[in-house]
Amino acid sequence: MTGFGLDAVYGALMPEGEDFLGIQDPYELFQKHEDMVLLNDKPWNMEAQAHLLNDYVTPASKMFIRNNGLIPQKIDLENWQLTIDGESAITQKKYSLADLKNNFEPYTYHLTLECGGNGRSEFNPPAKGNQWTVGAVSCAKWTGVRLRDLLEDVGVKSDAVYIGYYGEDSHLSGDPSKKPISRGVPITKAMLEETLVAYQMNGEDIPLVHGFPLRLVAGGWPASASGKWLTRLSIRNKVHDGAKMGGASYRVPCKPVAPGAKVLDENMCIIESMPVKSLITYPKTGAILSGNKNLKINGHAWAGELPVKQMEYSIDFGATWHLCKLKQPTNRLAWQQWDVEVNFPQKGYYEVWAKATDSSGVSQPTILPGWNPKGYLNNACHRIAIQVS
Repeated sequence: MTGFGLDAVYGALMPEGEDFLGIQDPYELFQKHEDMVLLNDKPWNMEAQAHLLNDYVTPASKMFIRNNGLIPQKIDLENWQLTIDGESAITQKKYSLADLKNNFEPYTYHLTLECGGNGRSEFNPPAKGNQWTVGAVSCAKWTGVRLRDLLEDVGVKSDAVYIGYYGEDSHLSGDPSKKPISRGVPITKAMLEETLVAYQMNGEDIPLVHGFPLRLVAGGWPASASGKWLTRLSIRNKVHDGAKMGGASYRVPCKPVAPGAKVLDENMCIIESMPVKSLITYPKTGAILSGNKNLKINGHAWAGELPVKQMEYSIDFGATWHLCKLKQPTNRLAWQQWDVEVNFPQKGYYEVWAKATDSSGVSQPTILPGWNPKGYLNNACHRIAIQVS
């Protein structure tokens, strides 16, 4: 068996000690849409373009890939186990996939996952890392066990602070003593209704690249909190200290800083709920209207732990704003659909800008928000170009 579940037809003839090269075309390998944009192949990172995200439920073919390490090469379903332990666990337990599916009630939620670095390409001075534009976001339908049901089954001590996850992915260096990523969420987030240990995405097994066979899914927070290839959850009596929990990783300055400033680790705060944001998913930027000055546009809006209460658009570079029709989410932490018919008064070049406002009254900025060393949390208004001829 090669990586990614493929049978090597003449695998038995491979000389001892040699590895399979594998298939390196990500579009075929991960069954992704041809318009997806490859950012990196070690590790694999790929984003959608805005127009690919027009579906209400994001299909696997259009879902962004964000990996920190190497995808597991062998998945042994019969022996796969989830261990729950830690300083603040009353007991330690192991669960097989069958245990999770047969002994706990399944729950299904539409959950928005967005990379903390979505929009990084716009920061100046540039921030290191994958140069995401706007497409590192998705809202799929996840099915699994509520994490709180597992925690209650194990028992949680009163001093519990955090849940840390561990997955089966390996470090890029190949060093088995290193983990590429091991993050998590506070116990309060872990206990929320929608935080899942998921075994299905969109009604099917989770695709390998997105965490098969088991994934922690914590919607509304940076997607790095949703650990893939899940094998262990540790109930901690302190903030989890796994890989990518310190330094500048998934952390921003606790107070605003000047662009390019050096920020000490002790002055950085962990990213939790993602900020309010929206996308125009139809039409594709660069659309040309001929003989018609009216155009229906639509997209999605989301705001981390909060609902979006208002959606607006502008065609005069933010000078005036007009309301859109905004739908309620299917469930909490799902993105919300919006649409509106726009009238363009005369021929010429236009930009459509989109702005969402969350339930606390906070709106998207029209320009790039606060600079930070890793280029996180860019929630500036999305813009598309329209030509009326």
